[in-house]
Amino acid sequence: MQDRYQPTVVEIAAHTNWDARDAYRVTEYAKDAAGQLKPKFYACSMLPYPSGKLHMGHVRNYTINDMMARQLRMRGYNVLMPMGWDAFGMPAENAAIKSKTPPAKWTYENIAYMKKQMKAMGLAIDWSREMAACDPSYYKWNQWLFLKMLEKGIAYRKTQVVNWDPVDNTVLANEQVIDGRGWRSGALVEKREIPGYYLRITDYATDLLDQVKSGLDGWPERVRAMQENWIGKSEGVRFAFTHEIKQDGGGEIQDGKLFVFTTRPDTIMGVTFCAVAPEHPIAQHAAKTQPAVADFIELCKQGGTTEAELATREKEGLDTGLFVTHPITGAAIPVWVGNYVLMSYGDGAVMGVPAHDERDFAFANKYNLPIKQVVQVGDHAFNAKVWSDWYADKQTGRLVNSVPYDGLSSAQAFDAIAQKLAELGVGTRQTTWRLRDWGISRQRYWGTPIPIIHCADCGPVPVPEADLPVVLPDDLIPDGSGNPLTKHEDFLSCHCPSCGKPARRETDTMDTFVDSSWYFMRYTSPGNDQAMVDARNDYWMPMDQYIGGIEHAVLHLLYARFWTKVMKDLGLVKFDEPFTKLLCQGMVLNHIYSAKTENGGLEYFWPEEVENTYDSKGAITGATLKTNGRTITYGGVGTMSKSKNNGVDPQSLIDTQGADTARLFVMFTSPPEQTLEWSDSGVEGSNRFLRRLWALCFKLKDTVARGASSKAPEWADAPADIKKLRVEIYSLLKQADYDYQRIQYNTVVSACMKMLNALDDASFTTSAYADAAMAESLGILIRVLYPVVPHVTWTLWAELGYANQYGDLLDAPWPQVDEAALVTDEIDMVLQVNGKLRGTLNIERKATKEQIEQIALGHEAVIRHLEGRAPKRVIVVPGKLVNVVG
Repeated sequence: MQDRYQPTVVEIAAHTNWDARDAYRVTEYAKDAAGQLKPKFYACSMLPYPSGKLHMGHVRNYTINDMMARQLRMRGYNVLMPMGWDAFGMPAENAAIKSKTPPAKWTYENIAYMKKQMKAMGLAIDWSREMAACDPSYYKWNQWLFLKMLEKGIAYRKTQVVNWDPVDNTVLANEQVIDGRGWRSGALVEKREIPGYYLRITDYATDLLDQVKSGLDGWPERVRAMQENWIGKSEGVRFAFTHEIKQDGGGEIQDGKLFVFTTRPDTIMGVTFCAVAPEHPIAQHAAKTQPAVADFIELCKQGGTTEAELATREKEGLDTGLFVTHPITGAAIPVWVGNYVLMSYGDGAVMGVPAHDERDFAFANKYNLPIKQVVQVGDHAFNAKVWSDWYADKQTGRLVNSVPYDGLSSAQAFDAIAQKLAELGVGTRQTTWRLRDWGISRQRYWGTPIPIIHCADCGPVPVPEADLPVVLPDDLIPDGSGNPLTKHEDFLSCHCPSCGKPARRETDTMDTFVDSSWYFMRYTSPGNDQAMVDARNDYWMPMDQYIGGIEHAVLHLLYARFWTKVMKDLGLVKFDEPFTKLLCQGMVLNHIYSAKTENGGLEYFWPEEVENTYDSKGAITGATLKTNGRTITYGGVGTMSKSKNNGVDPQSLIDTQGADTARLFVMFTSPPEQTLEWSDSGVEGSNRFLRRLWALCFKLKDTVARGASSKAPEWADAPADIKKLRVEIYSLLKQADYDYQRIQYNTVVSACMKMLNALDDASFTTSAYADAAMAESLGILIRVLYPVVPHVTWTLWAELGYANQYGDLLDAPWPQVDEAALVTDEIDMVLQVNGKLRGTLNIERKATKEQIEQIALGHEAVIRHLEGRAPKRVIVVPGKLVNVVG
C-alpha cells in the first residue's frame, strides 16, 4: 500500500479493473447468492446534450444518480443506471454554420469526449444500453410511432404560425428571435402561416391533469404545480357579442357573432371593449378599408409567437372603428385589434374588463378607454388610475353597477349570468385548457425526418413501415440560408407509395422533445431492431427515480407523460406514468465579474483573474483585476456559464485533484435539491479529507489485518472507551442510512467526516478489542463513503484486505446497524429546575429512581437555583428527564 494518496494512480487502477470485468453491465431478473430474485431499481438522469464538455451541473446530477445506484446495489438491488445523448437540435446546426462542419461530425466527436469524461468520473453506467437520438436505429422508432399516431388520428396536419427570417429565408425557433430580429441576419422577423404536424396532447389533458392532482406522490410539489398550471383547466362561459359587420360577399362575418371565453362572467357588465387577434376575420375586414389597421397588423407579425413572449411584450392595440353588441345590456362595444391576442387560443378574441383584469386595466389607461367597476370588496375605494390586487378578487367580492345582479357574490353571479346567456342563446358553460396541441414540425435539418411523402396526385402520404427509417443525410453542412434538405435532391426525390409516381419527401424534422419523450424506455430494450420496446421494458418501467433540472419541469416531463400514455393506448406498455419519483437537483453557481466595454457591452472575467475586497463580515464588496488593478463590477453569484466566464472545467479538476475530489465537493457542499455555490477552498477541503482518509488507512493497515484475522470478540465485555467508539460509529451509520433513503447526500458525507474524526481521535492500547473495533469501524466508514468516492474507497477496501472477507466493494454487503452497540451503560437525562432546562445528567442505565434523585439534587445548577430552599418534589421521567420543583 502506498504511503500517500495519489488520485491519478488510484483512479486509473479502478477503471482498468471495472472495465476489464464489465462491472456495470446489468441484466433483467438478476438473482442473489441464495438464488432469490433481486428487487429491481431503475435510476436515471436526464440525458445530456453533447455540447462538447461536461459542466459541473452534469457532475452534480450524475454523482447523485451514481451514489444512489451504488448504495442500492450494495443493499441487494438489481440497479440500472444508463446513459445516452440528446443529440439532435439547433446548437449542432449553429456550430456547423460556424465551423463549416457537418453537425454529425461535430456531434459524434463531442459524444466521444463527454463519454470519456463520464468514465473518468467513475460513473456506474451500463454503457451497453447507450443511445444517441441522431442514430437511425433510435429515431426509426420516432418515425414508427408517429405513423401509428397518424393512423389513430393523434397526429394531424394543419397550418401553423412561425417566425420567418426574410433575409435567411428560414423559420426560426423562438430562442433565435432577439428583440424581434433574427439572431443571424438581424432582419425583422415576420409571422407566417405554414403547414405542419401536430400531436393531440389535448385529448389527454384530463388524464394528465387528474394524475398530477391525485398521483405523482414522489414528485416535488412545485413541479406538480407547474404541470397543473401549464395544463391550465379553466371553468367558464363561451358567449357571443352579436354584430352586423358584413363580409365582402354579403352576410355577417362569422354569422354575426364574436365569441369570447371568460372565467369571470360575473364581470360581464364591466366590459368596455373587445380585442381581437390580428388574424381574426374582423381585423382582416377592417384592414381592407383602414390603412392604419393594415399597417398595425403588419407590425404585429414581427416578433416571436410564444405565449411567454406575448406575456412580456408591451400591450398595444388599434381601434377598428367597428362595434359589437353587449348580449345583456345591448350597449355598443368597440372592437380593437390587440397584439397580445392569439388567434390560436380560443376564438381569437377577448372581452376587456379593465376594472377587474390587470392587463385590461393597463390597456384601458393607455388608450383612455372607459373603466367601469362592477365588483366591490369590503369598503375598499376604487381608483381607476392605480391598480390594486383586490380589483380581481372573486372570493369575497359582491357585484355593483350590474343591475339586476347587484349584491350577488361572484359565484352567485357566475351561475346567474351563465344561465341568462344560455337563455338568450348566445352562451354556454365550457371548460377550456391552456394546453395546446403539440406542434412537432421544425423547418430545420438536424432532427428526425418526418416520414411523409408529398405526391401531386395523392397529397401527403405516410412512408410505409417497411421503408423505415427515413435516414437523414449526415454529411450536409447548413449555411444559414434555410434547411439544406430542401436542396438535397438525393433525399427529396422518391416515388409515391400509393400511386408510384415521382414525389418529394417532407423536409421538416421533428421537435427534439420527441427524442427525449421516450429514450428512457429504449434503454431497457437495447439492440432490438424489430420493436420500439420489448418485455424488458415491462421489467424496468415505470422508472423508480428520475433526476434532472427544474428547467425541464414542464415541457419535457409533460411530453414524456403524454408519450407514455399514447404508448399504453397502442398496447406497447402497461403503465400510465413513466416516473415514480422525481428529484430536481439545484444549479451550480459561481461568482460573476464584468466590466463595460467601449461600445457599451459587457466583458466577463474568470474568477481566478480577480482580486476581491471584503467587508468586516467576509462578504465581497468589490473586485479588481490581478494584472493591472482595474476596478471591475462584482455581480454576485449566478449559474455557471461559458458566456459569463464563471464555469469550472470538471476535466481540469479531475486531472489535478481527482474525480473523487470533484464528487465529494458537489455532494457535501449542499443538499441535492438546493443550489450549490462553487468554492475553491471547499474543493481543497474535500481533497484534504481524502488525503486524511488515506493516511489513516495506511496507519491502521496492520491493526485492520489483526482485527480481521482474530475471532469476533464479546462486545459486552469490552472496555468503556471501545464501547464509546462503537456507539459513535453505529449512531452515525444509522443516521447515514436514513439520509441515503431521503437523498440527503450532504449529511451522508458529514456523517463520514465525523466517523473519520472519531477514528483519528481514537487512542487505544493494542488489544484484541481495539484491533477488532478499529477494523469494524473503518470497514463501516469505507462502505458508507464508497458511493460518494468509489475510486479511493474501492482501492482502500482491497488494500486493507476487506475484499478477502466481504468480497469486492461493488457488491459488498451494506453494513447493518448493531442495535446492541447502541445500548450503553450510561445515558444522558435532561435536568430541569421548575420546568426550565438547567443542564444534563450522565446516569448509569441501571440507576434506581432514588439514586437519580440524589444525583440531581447534588448537581451544581440545582443547588444554585434553589437558593437554599428545600425541594418540594423531584419528578423523574425514566430515561428522559429529571425536573426538580422548589
